[in-house]
Amino acid sequence: MRFGDVTESGAKRSSAARPHRPGRHLSVGFILAPRFTLCAFANFVDVLRLAADEGDRSRPIMCDWSVLSDSMDPVPSSSGVPVQPGERLGDPVRFDYIVVVGGLLEETPKIGPAYTAFLRRAAEAGVPLVGLCTGAFILHRAGLMQGYRACVSWFCHADFLEQFDGLEPISDQVFVVDGDRLTCAGGASSAHLAAHLVEKHIGRAQASKSLHIMIIDDAPRADRPQPGIPLELRTADPMVKRALLLMQQRIDMPVPVAEIARLMGNNKRQLERHFRAALGTSPQAAFLDIRLAFARHLLEATEKSVSEIAVECGFCDSSHLSRSFRLRYDRTPSEARRVPASEGAAP
Repeated sequence: MRFGDVTESGAKRSSAARPHRPGRHLSVGFILAPRFTLCAFANFVDVLRLAADEGDRSRPIMCDWSVLSDSMDPVPSSSGVPVQPGERLGDPVRFDYIVVVGGLLEETPKIGPAYTAFLRRAAEAGVPLVGLCTGAFILHRAGLMQGYRACVSWFCHADFLEQFDGLEPISDQVFVVDGDRLTCAGGASSAHLAAHLVEKHIGRAQASKSLHIMIIDDAPRADRPQPGIPLELRTADPMVKRALLLMQQRIDMPVPVAEIARLMGNNKRQLERHFRAALGTSPQAAFLDIRLAFARHLLEATEKSVSEIAVECGFCDSSHLSRSFRLRYDRTPSEARRVPASEGAAP
């Protein structure tokens, strides 16, 4: 079984004639960009590893995988930990999928001409291409995403719009499958995309087993929303945008607005003026909205207690969260869990 007979643009992709490794249900080749995100790569690989064998003996029986290279030099991750490739690039049709793992935005163009040529050969041969983290950026730079939708992290959405034309970035889903292009935002969503492929090619039991061993929630629908900055707080103002990202990174331990301004090299009054002009609200109110939006996401997407969610979202206790939540959404956290916003009339 293969992905991508038809894309939204109507382009046909046929992979029926491609050879398959004997005894394998799923074979994956990886291309790692310089300073790639180790978490995204590791999550994807471990789902394959755990699904490939009964028990936890790491034998590649049901599927296999390999890191590909044109030079066989170790590839440094964004954390500094290098990964040693296992095979030369060779012929892409020996794999069912080619997965490109991106990382730091300033490094994404630097995969080299040999890799770009390899990816184009893969696309011409009908091998589905997968982009993890900023892998969608790399595929787009290689000219391989025209007419396709791509999943981009909320954190990178604005950068994507600034750098690229002709591609629709999706930042409100954990992954996107559009014909023979599959993309995800990175992090835990890499595990969910890998589980999606394992379920398709090997079986649901193996996909669920992998996620359960990794202590990750069972595979969500692709359209599950990413936790991130609420859409009503999106702005083109670079100062406000940076402040919102700093707030997002400090949800569990909120800091004063004056500290946010200091971290940015600005003063509090200057930041407040920009927030009023760009969003019609104060930085304090925007910070609270971000924390409450994340709390609502956790209520709808997890089974964590209200007390646990309060701590994760920087509230003193469950009572503090409940009061703030009711003022914002006109319902208690418990009511929001029983009737998610997608099913009710949330304000």
